[in-house]
Amino acid sequence: MTRTRFRRAVATTLATLVIVGGAAGTGVASAQENPYERGPDPTEESIEATTGPFDVDTTSVSSWVSGFGGGTIYYPTDTSEGTFGAVAIAPGYTASESSMSWYGPRLASQGFVVFTIDTNSRYDYPGSRGRQLLAALDYLTERSSVRYRVDAERLAVMGHSMGGGGALEAAEDDSSLEAAIPLAPWNTQKNWSGVRVPTFIIGAENDSIASVRSHSEPFYESLSRRLDKAYMELDGASHFAPNYSNTTIAKYSISWLKRFVDNDTRYEQFLCPAPRSRNIEEYRETCSYSG
Repeated sequence: MTRTRFRRAVATTLATLVIVGGAAGTGVASAQENPYERGPDPTEESIEATTGPFDVDTTSVSSWVSGFGGGTIYYPTDTSEGTFGAVAIAPGYTASESSMSWYGPRLASQGFVVFTIDTNSRYDYPGSRGRQLLAALDYLTERSSVRYRVDAERLAVMGHSMGGGGALEAAEDDSSLEAAIPLAPWNTQKNWSGVRVPTFIIGAENDSIASVRSHSEPFYESLSRRLDKAYMELDGASHFAPNYSNTTIAKYSISWLKRFVDNDTRYEQFLCPAPRSRNIEEYRETCSYSG
């Protein structure tokens, strides 16, 4: 059974149990029909905040680990709501995990286990970075000290520059992933029609390294029209915008992960219809997932 089919089967079973176990004779399901929802109802303020509703702790992973270059795991300390979806994040060419460290507490405090990784070499190309992202997820779910906090059926990948190209590679190689978010992605491959993972590409208007015209835009347009996908271009931003705390990137990344990793429809309002902001030069979407 694939991750997606397993997830849907569990969701259906639990929703049925909630209905059956509700008040006698009412036949009304609890509002918590989705067992993957984590945290209170979202607002614009809550997803723009630098800190979400969950307290976060960290654990380090040695560079001696096999398959990738080690890294840092950020995780919610409270497990009273159950396990969490997880996302692995790769840095760009010549960069270390420290360039992506701000995503750790920002995303984890919203209810995810976040793994920012180093690559085996700072000069690894996207294909290698994609394989390392998948290796990091395997480590996270099978061998890490926080593996019991992670739902292995609800995993995602992110990355910047060649790490973003790696996120596309990982999504193409593993269709069981629930979401991919390439940030100012760079890759020599331009056609990603084989990707079957909900993908949110974030480009930067003034990117002189991975220009949106030759990278982000053609990547997005090559994705299947039947795929849940979105493209956001940051107004006036450079290639390195994803390396620094950015509320626009965080807000919509959180919403995408919530919607597709947690199947949490409460976050659709932030993604569809296309949001408007002075920080967004352009936004494209299919909204095929919206009711």
